[in-house]
Amino acid sequence: MRATLRWAHADLRTHRGEALFLVLATTGVVIALLLASALFGYAANPWQRVFTQTNGAHVWIHARGDADPADLERLRDLDGVTAATGPHRTAHITARTDAARADVELRAADADPGPTARPQVVRGRWLDTGTPDGVVLQAGLARALWAEPGDTVTVPGGAEGPRELTVLGIADTAERDHRAGDRPGVGWVLPGALDRVTAPADRLGQVVGLRLADPDDTGYAVQRAVTLLGADGVTEVSDWKQARAEAQSDDRLLGLLLVTFGLGALLAAALAVAGAISTRVRGHLRDISVLKAVGFTPGQVVRIFLVQHVAFALLGAALAVALLGTLGGRFPGRIGEAVSIWRDLPHHTAATLAVPAAAVLFIGLATSLAAWRAGRVPPVPVARGAVPPAAGMSRAARAALGRRVPPALVLGWRAAFARRGRSLTAVARLALPLLLITVALSAWTTLDRVPSSAGDAGPAATLSARATEGLDERQAARLLADNPDVTAVYPGIEVAALAPGQTGTINLRGLGTDARPYPFTVVEGRAPSPSATDDEAVAGQGLLDLLDLEVGDWVRLTVEGHPQILHIVGRTIETEQGGRVVTTSLDTLAERDPGLRPAFHQVQLRPGADPKAVGAALSRASDGRLEIHEVGGLNEGRAVMRGVLAGLAAVLALIGLTELLTTISAGVRDRERDLLALKAIGLTPRQISGVIVTATGLTALAAALTGTLLGTLVGRWLINEHGRASGIGAGIAQSPSTAVLLLLIAGATAGAVAASLLPAARAARRRPADTLAAVV
Repeated sequence: MRATLRWAHADLRTHRGEALFLVLATTGVVIALLLASALFGYAANPWQRVFTQTNGAHVWIHARGDADPADLERLRDLDGVTAATGPHRTAHITARTDAARADVELRAADADPGPTARPQVVRGRWLDTGTPDGVVLQAGLARALWAEPGDTVTVPGGAEGPRELTVLGIADTAERDHRAGDRPGVGWVLPGALDRVTAPADRLGQVVGLRLADPDDTGYAVQRAVTLLGADGVTEVSDWKQARAEAQSDDRLLGLLLVTFGLGALLAAALAVAGAISTRVRGHLRDISVLKAVGFTPGQVVRIFLVQHVAFALLGAALAVALLGTLGGRFPGRIGEAVSIWRDLPHHTAATLAVPAAAVLFIGLATSLAAWRAGRVPPVPVARGAVPPAAGMSRAARAALGRRVPPALVLGWRAAFARRGRSLTAVARLALPLLLITVALSAWTTLDRVPSSAGDAGPAATLSARATEGLDERQAARLLADNPDVTAVYPGIEVAALAPGQTGTINLRGLGTDARPYPFTVVEGRAPSPSATDDEAVAGQGLLDLLDLEVGDWVRLTVEGHPQILHIVGRTIETEQGGRVVTTSLDTLAERDPGLRPAFHQVQLRPGADPKAVGAALSRASDGRLEIHEVGGLNEGRAVMRGVLAGLAAVLALIGLTELLTTISAGVRDRERDLLALKAIGLTPRQISGVIVTATGLTALAAALTGTLLGTLVGRWLINEHGRASGIGAGIAQSPSTAVLLLLIAGATAGAVAASLLPAARAARRRPADTLAAVV
């Protein structure tokens, strides 16, 4: 053991640079994996993130407006309640903007919202006394009203007429979000502003949010609250489980993608670390032979390298945890925000311990394999002359030199690809991070294009209009058609349907008529025939999976106790209800119920028209009697997801840089004898540096071309498969533009060239005696 420690100490003093690189490589890889974990926790469960950031309430108790506030205050003293917010006075009203209208629960709030269930302002600012008629809108409500900070919202004002509230900000909360026709969104105003809003007595109320010591005790807390206030005093109860279930139902696709990226990052990091260790062990073959010659057994050799590299791994992992703990929150953009929030999320401590432990364990396994090979090295080094020489220079290379092609370019090409096995391994390991980055860019492009490209993969219509206040469907259709930006108007209705053997309901939708069929965008099969007698329909992937159907099958549904038999002739991309939607013609549904009337209209706009501007014009033309909403896109959280994808690309770039530095180090070491020969034939240090830089650049270029090409193909397949698994359906994948891919290839190649400049210069300045000693 003493001899082992002495050799390890001597080796550390002799090869300080290699040891430092291995520690830093481990640090970079562990940081990358921890960042990937933080980004996964940040984006895969956005509801949990918001709940943690806002210190959300587990239970919301809605009471009547005439309930005694003292009784509501007593809810704070219930067993198991650790904190509370409220009681807050509320008023359920209908708010309007120039573009839309929606049901709103106006809630009185102070300029300081308090520590519990504190809304998180994502745009704009919170309420202040300087703007007494200001309002902060829940994010889903703001989308329904198409409102941004600075816009005005009109609310009932009693005898003085409607009042206008200025939108000061938009906030995220862990409460259940706005849902058109089902649940109002929340708008926060100062108490004085709420006093100036008029609402019927039965629409006035109070609300209290309770934070519990045990989140699973919501049922008990609700029972105690109902007992205290009386059954007649409680109008509504909601808990965190309901809010989480609704929020997570729309994030399955993004969750699947993030899991895939996490596994890919883990694989890339593992290969990077294994490559660094194998390169270092391969560079110590002469030292290993000397150890064998002086009496070290194979087991001792294995133990030397294992202990040494595990110690390096432990040091690198500890350094990574320390750096991320102290500086992680200071990273710019989504990465810093994700790390700051990750610290407060559940299972953070477990992940912080598990990721470095797994990295150290893997490094130990990789070292064991490399050290086992080292233990088999013979005591007498094999003479270099006995090693089969590299392939001679090809005829094309000799011809290129004869035509005065720069020697650095010709010799760099030969150095990069002469040893095919090692060259292919280096290209493959460098290509993996670039492949994953290309997949991330594909996901970014899909999120960016699908929601905004009506007709390409999503619904053909851009807007949905619903008539209110006595406006019949014919008048609504006429008002919509009169707008010059509207190219088509299709009547529609949605009803709940029960499938055979199912206890839940699915969404049955009627769109268009036989005379004017809806232009379905079908990704599999065909569109329904414009004839009510055919009973044809299209469905989302989620419905097909739920009922175990395929395109071409028949399905029997039950609507209000009456059968509805449909022939599924096509599949469409459905981003709502998890894809559990079946759509047919309105006339087909009218065969079952002749009295059926349209409940809304889908509006198709001319290319380039601004949906918000058209919605505002339609709302003004109808005197506010039309509720205008934008047809749902792929995911409401896509802005957050784009930031997370950018962060994952940075993590993968860090892993790729580690792999690149390992490749450069291995290339310089493997070409030491060649460098000696190049100096002997008269190449200048600058030309020798050019050979190394060219070899690295060509390897990186080959890896970039391979990674982007395969990444484009894998990205399309992966996103479509995840779309199928999430219920949205295949056919949503979009590839990055050619310009973006070329920029990625150029950036990766230029980065590799830049990273190789310093090692190349150092190798070119080495004295021939040093190089000769290293290769003998």
